[in-house]
Amino acid sequence: MKNIFTLISLLLFSALTAYGQQEDQFTQFMHYKLGYNPAYAGSTGGARITAMARNQWLGLDGAPQAQLITFNMAALDSKKLGVGASVIRQSIGATERFTLEGDYAYRFPLGNGYLGFGLSASVRMIRVNFDELRATQPKETDSAIPVGFQSRFVPNFGFGAFYNTENFYFGFSAPRLLTNSIDLSDEGGTLSKEVQHFYGMTGFVIQLKGEDIKMQPHILLKYVQGAPFDADMNVSVTFMNKFTTGASYRVGGSKANPIGESVSLNIAVQASKNILFGMSYDYSLTDLRDYNSGSAEAFIHYIIGGEPEGEIFENPRYPNNSGSR
Repeated sequence: MKNIFTLISLLLFSALTAYGQQEDQFTQFMHYKLGYNPAYAGSTGGARITAMARNQWLGLDGAPQAQLITFNMAALDSKKLGVGASVIRQSIGATERFTLEGDYAYRFPLGNGYLGFGLSASVRMIRVNFDELRATQPKETDSAIPVGFQSRFVPNFGFGAFYNTENFYFGFSAPRLLTNSIDLSDEGGTLSKEVQHFYGMTGFVIQLKGEDIKMQPHILLKYVQGAPFDADMNVSVTFMNKFTTGASYRVGGSKANPIGESVSLNIAVQASKNILFGMSYDYSLTDLRDYNSGSAEAFIHYIIGGEPEGEIFENPRYPNNSGSR
């Protein structure tokens, strides 16, 4: 009986997308590349701190939420090495996940840009507060229902490759390679486990009017074994390197309603040479749209010292090019 309630909570925990992917989705993924690919660390040459928060399915009790802070920078004078770190909190229902991750990347020149390879190591705490679960009868009458907190720590590691020029990027990654058991019970057997997630991402710049107007398509591809293929697609337009507006479409939905999972609008503003702020809003296309008011997301980048280095698009800075735009 104890395993049944643990499984129910973990099923809620894993239902972060319509097709059962375990990792959170972010509409503004183009501003959170480090979370998908450790090889991104230090690729823009500057040191930066990023904070991001997402509330999914507003108005739906127990819906997924995520908050995170990341840091990454080019290490040493050569700028060929990159390091990064992330602290992430995710919740759904009575389940919370806290993840601490470190990233290391090495880059070398290739063609008109740089190719980097990265490694990540992480530890994640998964915990369930069974006191928050609702029952059809008083929980105190059934001693088999767990009470209080139960938790588990799981380590993991991942890898990635990331190539970028001043107007193009492409990456492939698998941030969590180990298929750890995430059962909270110690009674033997494995009811649930982490699964591998594979990501591919790309984006490029199209000059529409000199340096004043730029179009930036971005694509994030997501694959999990046993789940249908998933993807996020975004097209944004930047004006005078200060303001960006765009729209996104997320593949998904259901067989009965296959038009997609959501459509989104996003904006970003270069508030100062050190600060970039952005927001997005998702409108659900699935049957859940009748039970929630959409999803909201916000982020802020802070560049530590110097110029923003093309922060709207996050252009790279190469070891032999330390000048400002």
